[in-house]
Amino acid sequence: MKIKVTPLEKKKYVLSKEADFEILAKCKKLEKLKLLEKDRFLIKFIKTQLEADWRKPLLKELNHIYKKYN
Repeated sequence: MKIKVTPLEKKKYVLSKEADFEILAKCKKLEKLKLLEKDRFLIKFIKTQLEADWRKPLLKELNHIYKKYN
């Protein structure tokens, strides 16, 4: 799949497999649409899974949720 990857995306994401490029391409297409807030969040979450240190954004979000309910 042909996709234009920005320098920032090349630095931020691990794009070692064709599926990684396909995921990023679909996320970018979806981001251009008028999405519900929960769908925007899901796209953002999915993109974190392309990061080398994908645990860091997950922990950040979990901490945010934890603080909200504690």
